[in-house]
Amino acid sequence: MRFDLSSAAVMALAVASALTTAWWMDQAGLRGQAQAATPVSVSTPAAGAPAQVLKAADGHYWADALIEGRAVRVMVDTGASVVALTRDDAARLGLRLEPADFSATVVTASGPVRAAAVELQAVAVAGARVDRVEALVVEAGLPHSLLGMSYLGRLSSFSATPAGLTLRP
Repeated sequence: MRFDLSSAAVMALAVASALTTAWWMDQAGLRGQAQAATPVSVSTPAAGAPAQVLKAADGHYWADALIEGRAVRVMVDTGASVVALTRDDAARLGLRLEPADFSATVVTASGPVRAAAVELQAVAVAGARVDRVEALVVEAGLPHSLLGMSYLGRLSSFSATPAGLTLRP
């Protein structure tokens, strides 16, 4: 097992983000609603081969994910509790959402936004595939889709180096 400072920092950020999100959801009365809205079997293991995601010049980790069989450019975000899709990306994936579907309010770094809970049949990055992934479609204000912990947390591991991330199913 390899342990380095980058991996520890990524994991600490992920845990802190998850705890903060849980606290905000509890305060807003959404915790039970979010769990009831999207039952996900986390016992389904990830499959496929390890994937490498290189760090871009902007300092972020960008990946071309295959979601519902279509390519979607996502930013890997360990601070996001779930995969978060822009409304445009959701529409390209064939997710037809009505205004009433945006019934959840989630707190982001930019403030509260309305979102619709969905379950994605499959999300894969360069072969590292996870089935039945919990996600949110953000109604407005999300500049790009995010590959969050509802995908990353189902991998057997992921590790960061200064050059990139390795995702292991």
